[in-house]
Parts: sequence; C-alpha cells; structure tokens
Amino acid sequence: MVTILAIESSCDDTSAAVLRDNVLMSNVIASQKVHEQYGGVVPELASRAHQQNIIPVVDAAIREAGIAKEDIDAVAFTRGPGLMGSLMVGISFAKSFAQALGKPLIEVNHLQAHVLSHFIASPPTPLPWERGMDRPNLSHPSPMGEGSGVRPPTFPFMCLLVSGGHTQILLLRDHFDMEVLGQTIDDAAGEAIDKAAKIMDLGYPGGPVIDRLAHEGNPDAYRFATPQIAGYDYSFSGIKTSFLYFLRDRLKEDPDFIEHHKADLCASIQKTIVSFLLKKVERAALDHGVTQVAIAGGVSANSLLRSELQRICNKHHWQAFIPPFKFCTDNAAMVGIAAYYKYLRGEFADISLPPYTRSLTPQPPLLSREGV
Repeated sequence: MVTILAIESSCDDTSAAVLRDNVLMSNVIASQKVHEQYGGVVPELASRAHQQNIIPVVDAAIREAGIAKEDIDAVAFTRGPGLMGSLMVGISFAKSFAQALGKPLIEVNHLQAHVLSHFIASPPTPLPWERGMDRPNLSHPSPMGEGSGVRPPTFPFMCLLVSGGHTQILLLRDHFDMEVLGQTIDDAAGEAIDKAAKIMDLGYPGGPVIDRLAHEGNPDAYRFATPQIAGYDYSFSGIKTSFLYFLRDRLKEDPDFIEHHKADLCASIQKTIVSFLLKKVERAALDHGVTQVAIAGGVSANSLLRSELQRICNKHHWQAFIPPFKFCTDNAAMVGIAAYYKYLRGEFADISLPPYTRSLTPQPPLLSREGV
C-alpha cells in the first residue's frame, strides 16, 4: 500500500491531498479571492498567497487523512505548466518536505493530472473528519473530496481537456500514453469564455456567471462566427472578435443592449463555444473508433458541455465520463493519482528539477526505484 502526499500550486489555488494507492483520503484547497478585484490572476499576488497557505493546507491534508507524516511514502508536486512564482512555492516546499523525511519525489504534469482525475477512487470507510475530527480553520477551504464513486474509463479512450489556458483532444492508450490529436492554435476555450464575461462586465471568474445566466436565456438568439480549422485543431480568437464586434455594433444602437439581453448573450456565446468543441471531439472519436469519451479541466464544470457530451454519447451508444465538480478545477487529488501511477512505474524525480511554465510534453530526468 502506497501513501502519497500531493501538492498543487500551478496558479491561484493552494492544494494538498493524501492518497492511499488510488483512494483519496483528503483533499484541501485554499482559494485566493484577492484576484477578483483585478479581473484575473496577478502572478505576484498569487505566489505570495501560496506562501501563506502552503503550510496550513499541507498540515490540514495530513490530519484529515488520519496519518502521520512518517507514513508518507512519496511526495508529489505539480512541476508545470503554470505560473513560475506559484510553481516555485509548491515545488520548494515539496522538495524540502521530502528531503526532511527521506522520501522520494514525483513530478507531475498539470495537464496529465487533469485527465487522470477520472481514476480517483472513493475511500471505503468514513474519513477522519467524518468521524468527528475537527477540520482546520482555513480561509475559503473546499470540502474534502470523497472520490468519484464511478468506474473509471478503460483504454483506449478520448478526452477533451479544456480550461482557461489549454484546449486539447487527447487519445489515451495508457495512463501516460496520451496522443494529442488536436489543440487550439491560439486562445483556449476557457479564455474565450472569460473574455466574453469581461466584455459584459460580469466579474471574475466569468465562466460560472455565464453558465448560470445562460439557463435563463435563448441559446439561438444570436450567432457568432466559428473558424474553419483543418483537422481536430481549434481557434477561439475569431469567436472572441466576432462577439466583440457584434456588441460594438449593437451598443451603438442601444447603449443598454448588454443589460437588456444579458441572458441571451450568455446562452448564445456558450452554445457557440460548446458546439465548436464537441463537433471536433465527436468527429475524432468516430475517426478513431473510440467508444469512451471523457472531459477534464476547469471548463468541464460547464453545465452545457456536460449535458451535450452526454447527449452525443447517448446518440452513438458511447460511454461518457464526466468528472465530479470538485475535480474539474485545480486540486491536489489529481496530482496524487498521477503520482500513484508514476510510483508503480518507478518514476521518481531528481531534487534538482526546475519548474516549467509552458512545455506540454516535458522529458524530466528520472531516477529508477533502485536509485532512490
């Protein structure tokens, strides 16, 4: 039985989780509210907040799991991609903690972790805090994850990884054999949604607001241009431009156009983006003979994306794999499950590894299990 402490600090959420094999024992997240007033994540403020949160978050995760730090077999961390300052905080803590305990390190790719969140299992018995243990007093903590509670996909399967920074269609043949079939050539889908929200002055983060208001609007009220991109690749810059110019022209006629038609605008832009995403996913699955399709990443929390994926899968008699909401956004549980499968492969990281901000397929130096 393997016990892994995992740390995630790639952007503006500080998270720590404990997994015993593939079973989630604790998952604590401290979010940062300071960025709301700026309409986006401020890297310097994010790294400072990580420094404040990292110790209490890790302490909470260990206590909620009901273990001692000596029980930990390996320490995992997100190496990238992400914000350099934020990554440095998590990586530095993970290295120091592992070295102090004499435990091996496991580096994890943030994007791979999102995809592998589908393999997180539920604990068989009530967790320590459910048995009466006091929870720590953290600012904006998330409830501890209890696992997905559903059977994970089997290989091969397809996954649409979609977030504020990344949009990719992946074909998985193994836990770490992920072929990129298509990806955005410019902006990510989540970025386009956030930009639309910012144009309409809906606040930050804008995605959940658009999703909520879209339920009250007509998704066919307005149409926005989608680019014709070859293969399975995406482009979202044109959709953003189309939305911006549409509003520019309407505001000339009616300065209160956005306020009067906010719900319809949200529903229409959301339908445009989701339809564009899933059209290529459906075609990729048909072309590759895949009958299992998953989504992952922050935008996988979008209600229309979730329902439309299920509809498409029902049409083709495929299986849809939709992550619990708590595993859509950044969290350490997904880092822990990726690390677990790396542990089984004997892939341990050298303490000299630096973070990376953009590389999607890093080739880190590894130590064999015997070399730890």
